[in-house]
Order: sequence, then structure tokens, then C-alpha cells
Amino acid sequence: KLYGRGGADDGYAIFGSLAAILALQAQGIPHARCVVMIEACEESGSYDLPYYVDHLAARIGKPSLIVCLDSGCGNYDQLWLTTSLRGLTGGNLVVNVLEEGVHSGDASGVVASSFRVLRQLLSRLEDEVTGRILPQELHVEIPAQRVAQAQRTAEILGDAVYSKFPLVDGMAPMNADLAELVLNRTWRPALSVTGVGGLPSLDAAGNVLRPYTAVKLSLRVPPTLDAKKGGEFLKRLLESNPPYGAKVTFELEKAGSGWEAPALAPWLEQSVDAASQRFFGASVAYNGEGGSIPFMGMLGEKFPGAQFMITGVLGPHSNAHGPNEFLHIPTGKRMSMCVAQVIADHFVASGQGLTQGVAASHAHTVKGGDGCCD
Repeated sequence: KLYGRGGADDGYAIFGSLAAILALQAQGIPHARCVVMIEACEESGSYDLPYYVDHLAARIGKPSLIVCLDSGCGNYDQLWLTTSLRGLTGGNLVVNVLEEGVHSGDASGVVASSFRVLRQLLSRLEDEVTGRILPQELHVEIPAQRVAQAQRTAEILGDAVYSKFPLVDGMAPMNADLAELVLNRTWRPALSVTGVGGLPSLDAAGNVLRPYTAVKLSLRVPPTLDAKKGGEFLKRLLESNPPYGAKVTFELEKAGSGWEAPALAPWLEQSVDAASQRFFGASVAYNGEGGSIPFMGMLGEKFPGAQFMITGVLGPHSNAHGPNEFLHIPTGKRMSMCVAQVIADHFVASGQGLTQGVAASHAHTVKGGDGCCD
């Protein structure tokens, strides 16, 4: 293991993608023209990348294969292809009930607690017992193929579906059905409260009915849901008809739609499985990801005719974004070998193996990572 923030998510991808191409060249194995795109603001939403893709459109051309190495893997025993990514919307929800704090003994029972009002508002969105997002507007119909793949993923991973997380002793997952947990993580909306305001620390808290409570909401949305429309719906849901006439504001901060991979061409489906068998000793596996890769939807829209190979090394306990993030080195090496194999197979499948000179006149994109700091 190689420990270091950004090592797996995803500084390794720059070197992994280049190593795959250089390995083919060193062995005299032909490949199509490759374009490696490296950016360094993916964690901020890749807001600059579309401009560069447009500016460099003539040099990029019309790729027939896009490889992205910014994703995860269910285990370190086989190649994992990402079939979908959830989107994200969210922002800051603020509930004001007073102009200033007052003595809780004087005001409680007369003035509603801003915390209680906030709880009521969140209950419009989330069932606090089950965690299910209530409005049907934030759900989509899950494709039958993705349900079947979730069941297969659950069979492969078993309890690792949830045991990969550092749960406290006695903590159980949200559902006993492993396939349902996979679908919860990949195709269903889910809410996290990631920040709070207006609450003093425990050692500084007194008997005061506070004037306001604020929370930062992070709502993961299904891959095919329009995140912008989802965010607008969320704002209406939380701000309308506030309890007791409290002042409620929800400031949207982000709205990035998810992505679903197009169906694999027969050559690519055969290639990834053969590569996984050859370099990992096990068949390829398919899974959705609960997080987002902001630029994937953009690339899917700009290059609708392309095939996608989305994979990565973020496996169990790799802890992306954490101080103990690590790259599982054997997996990184094997994945680079798989990418090299797929690039070689792509060359043959595209018919260029018959006329090698054609390679330079066709543009094919290899997505090679987002910079050492992601």
C-alpha cells in the first residue's frame, strides 16, 4: 500500500494511463491515437474542464473509447467497471426564529425551537426512521439490468458491502438485504448533514433559546435525475409554508447530475473480462458508485458515440479524502495492464489492425486522471 492523500483519488491515474500506453509502445503493440487529459479541480466540480474540452475540440476529435481511472473497486481481486454515478445537490438550510437569543426558561413553550423547526423541515425530505427520501420527484425507476448487477455485486462482496466502513461496535447497516444496500448506495437518493451552524460547543452552551439553527445538506441523487431540477425542487420543499412562520432560507450551493454508462459494445465487454481473467485471475465485475465524477456527464454529452471504461483503485478501506488514504499497489499495476489490453483490443476492433497507418488520423481519448491533488 502507498499511503497519501490523493494517491488513489486519483494521482495514480496519470501514471497508470501513461504506463499503459508506454507499455504497448515498448512491446511494439499497435494502438490508436490517444489523448491524455489531466486536470486538477475535479473535487471542486471540474468547472473549468468543459472550456478546455471545447477549446481543444479539434485536437481531441471524436473519441470512440474513453477511459477514466477516477472510480472505485468493490475488492482488490478483479477488475471492476463502474456502470453509474450518483449526482449531487445541496446547500445551506437556515431556520431563524428570534432576532437574538433569549433565556430558555422564559421563552421555551412560547417560542418554537429553531432546531425543532429544522427537524420538521427535514422530515419533509427524509423518513428519520428508515432514511428513505420521501418525495417521489427525487427518485427514478431503476433499470432491470442495474438491479441484476446489484444482486451479483452483493453475491461477490457479501458482508463487505458494509463491513468496509469503520462502523462502531454494534452498529448495523440500514438494511439486512445486501442487494438493497448496493441499490441504496448507487441508485437511490440519500441525505447527509455535513455541517452545522448556530450551535455552540458543549462546553460553551448555556440555558439560551438560540435565534437560529443552520445545517449544510448534501443530497445524493440517482444517476439519471436532473440534479438542477432536483435542487430547485428541494428549495421549494424546504422553504414553503414554514412552521410557525419561521424565517427559512435554503441557499443552493451545488447541483451536478450523475451519469449512467451506455451499453458495452461486444468487443469491449469481451476485452474487459479477458483482461480481468488474465491479470487478476477472476471475471470482471460491474457496480455503480455512490459518489460523483463531475466531468463524466459532460463527456457523455459531448461524445455520445463513445464507449466508456470507467474504473479505479478506491477499494475497501482506501478511505478517499482521508488522511490515511492509500493506493493498493498490486491493484494499480494490474489495472494498468487491463487498460493496456483494452487499448490494444480497441485498435483491433476498430479495424485499424488492418491498416496501421490509419491510427494517426483518428482521435481516441484516454481519460488519464485529475492531477495529484484530484
